[in-house]
Amino acid sequence: MVHVEGETPVPLLHARGLSYARNDESIFGPLDFMLHRGEVVLIEGDNGSGKTTLLKVLSGLLEPATGNILLDGEELTLARLSHQVALMGHLPGLKSDLSAIENLDFTIGVFGLRPGITPALALASVGLEGYEDVAIRQLSAGQKKRVALARLLLVPAALWLLDEPYANLDKEGIDLVNRLLDAHARRGGAALITSHGAYAFTTGAPRRLPLRSVA
Repeated sequence: MVHVEGETPVPLLHARGLSYARNDESIFGPLDFMLHRGEVVLIEGDNGSGKTTLLKVLSGLLEPATGNILLDGEELTLARLSHQVALMGHLPGLKSDLSAIENLDFTIGVFGLRPGITPALALASVGLEGYEDVAIRQLSAGQKKRVALARLLLVPAALWLLDEPYANLDKEGIDLVNRLLDAHARRGGAALITSHGAYAFTTGAPRRLPLRSVA
């Protein structure tokens, strides 16, 4: 969507009256929030407040009980998700018997490739140069997380939904996530993340989205 100078920019993501319920029990909402390009926003909430569920709703894996989701000002549909939204959950979602490079090639086949990046370059960017042909089952939990991060670098999605991206990473890995988030924001992307750790993952204080279930 083209932005005309002087006009208020259309948010990349806009949730309106969004809620989710399971077995008629409210998990979260209703929520109203916007996420603009260049932003990294932290979802805050206690265990059970619905942080992971919210990301699944925003990624199209779960259908909301009420409300709707706009992406670049247009109704979010499954047809648009594959190219516009990237979800990284608790589990890396990798095929254990395939190598790191084969997993990335599979990702490209399904979701497409962002210009200016290759699988080998993505692996090098996350510190896994030389691990291209190693099977995923032979990697540590931290290395698997790095392959999942490399996969994010490949896809052309503007919106990243990251559930606990710092889990299973050491200080160096945490710094890596910070750099990837900052670079994605500078490219005009945006990210919505959950984290139990109080990490300053962007320059300055990140904007926070409090999440509380409705009694």
